[in-house]
Amino acid sequence: MRSIPDLARRAATAFGLALVAALFVPAAPAQGLQEGKQYQRLAQPVPVESGKKIEVLEFFSYGCPHCADLDPELQAWSKKLPADVEFKRIPIDFGREQWANLAKIYYTFEAMGVEARMTPEAFSALHGRQGSAVRLDQEKVFFEWAAAKGLDRKKVEETYGSFGVSSKANRARQIAKAYNVQSVPMVVVDGKFATSPDKAGGHAATPVAVDQLIAKARSERPKT
Repeated sequence: MRSIPDLARRAATAFGLALVAALFVPAAPAQGLQEGKQYQRLAQPVPVESGKKIEVLEFFSYGCPHCADLDPELQAWSKKLPADVEFKRIPIDFGREQWANLAKIYYTFEAMGVEARMTPEAFSALHGRQGSAVRLDQEKVFFEWAAAKGLDRKKVEETYGSFGVSSKANRARQIAKAYNVQSVPMVVVDGKFATSPDKAGGHAATPVAVDQLIAKARSERPKT
């Protein structure tokens, strides 16, 4: 029968060996993301337009139900951006006339300073969350709906048909082409890392993945 001191020495030795072994276990990656799974590194990085800030772009359409599901997550996330991060939304149309009109709606809201308030309303209307779907891609329907939501109809019509809104929609097509966007929603960080809900593990997981890619982009930027 072993004495208590002997058992204590053996226990201490075993603990010490376990501690040493633990020190040699490879640590899990700090970011927790695997390239090719939760995100892709773009083969051809695209120069950002945000200067010293890390640029985060969301490619989306009001007509996309998955974008509608992601919107609440990104709305909450975007309110807590670090000072060195700039977030932009890029509505794209994939050559569809209906989605082209929806892109103009986004830029109309942006020009009128009501995008944050009206984007959730547009998603809700288009995807039947208010009882039945509203065809906002039809101009007359959109103008009537916007007026019912408290916007100045005349100003909405003028803004929607303006050169500024058309120019931004055209520029959005160019940006989407530069990034070779094939599906939405798609989020690109600093012109080189792309992720999406299906890659990140769901809508709620997407902002978490984006934050980790921001940290990765920050670490890869030249030190100033």
